[in-house]
Amino acid sequence: MVTAEPLAPPTIDAKAPIDAPGLHNLVAFHADVWSGSVPEGDAGFDSLKSLGVRTILSVDGALPDLDRARERGMRYVHLPIGYDGFDDARKVELARAVRDLPRPIYIHCHHGKHRSAGASAAIAVSLGWLTPAQAAARMKVSGTAAGYTGLWQCTAKAAPLTAAVIDAARADFPERTVPSSLVAAMVEIDEVHDRLKLAQKSGWRAPPDHPDLAPLADAGRLADLYRLLDDDAQLKDVPESQRATVREWLVREGLAAARLEGLLEAMDASVPDRAALNLRADASLALLGASCKACHQQHRD
Repeated sequence: MVTAEPLAPPTIDAKAPIDAPGLHNLVAFHADVWSGSVPEGDAGFDSLKSLGVRTILSVDGALPDLDRARERGMRYVHLPIGYDGFDDARKVELARAVRDLPRPIYIHCHHGKHRSAGASAAIAVSLGWLTPAQAAARMKVSGTAAGYTGLWQCTAKAAPLTAAVIDAARADFPERTVPSSLVAAMVEIDEVHDRLKLAQKSGWRAPPDHPDLAPLADAGRLADLYRLLDDDAQLKDVPESQRATVREWLVREGLAAARLEGLLEAMDASVPDRAALNLRADASLALLGASCKACHQQHRD
C-alpha cells in the first residue's frame, strides 16, 4: 500500500468526470457521495484511501475485492443492480446504506458510467439531496447511455423517502452477494443471448412485438455475467482438469460481450455510420454464439 498526497475529490458542480490512479469516471452526487468505476488493483484502492473514502458500495455484479479494502480500513457493501434498473426494495436498501454508513462513500459499478450513476442518482433523490432533473443531469455528466432506459426511469420515478420507510429496510448490509449457482447464471446467459438475437433481427433495436427489450442493457448484463462467473466460488463444481479451460472461455467471452456492449453504446450515441456498426455487432454476436455452442458441447452436453 502506497501513501500518497491526498487527492482532490469530485465536486457536485463539476461538468466532467475526473480520473485518479486506478479509478475512472468519478462524479459527485453529493458532497461526500461519489460514483465511479471499480477500483483497479492497489492503485485504485490507494486512490480511494487518499480521497478519504470510508465505505465502498458496489452495485456491480462481480464480487468485491474485500482484502484490499480491509487492508486500508474501508468497509465494502455489495448491493448489485441490473442494467435494466432496480426495484423499490433495492432503492430503499441503497438509500439506507448511504444514509447510515460512514462517509465519504464511493459507489461503483464496472465502468462507472451507467449502474453506479443510476444508483447514485436515485439515492440522491430518495434522500432529498437532488430533484430527479438534477440527478439526471449528474447521470449525463457520468456518461450514462440513453439505451439504459431502466436506469433513467428509476431516477425519473424517484422521490424523497420518509425516515420511517428507510428505517424499514435491512441494515445488515452484505459484503458480498453471491449468485445462486453456476447453472442459474448459465441459464441467464442463454436467455440474454436469445433476447439479443431478437434485437439483432430488428437492426439492433427493440422489435415492435417486444418493445420492452433493451439490447444495450442486455449486452452489458452479458459482460457482467461472464465477469461474475470468473471466480473460484462459482467454478467449484467444474472438474479441476477443466477449470483452466473454462476460465479462459469466460475471459474471452467477457471481452467479446464488452465489445458488443461498446458497439451498441456507439449506436445509441447516434454515430453516423450505423450500418457499419450493425455489421460489426452482428459479427460479435455470431462469435459469442459459436463459442457458447462449443463450450456446451465440451462441458455440458
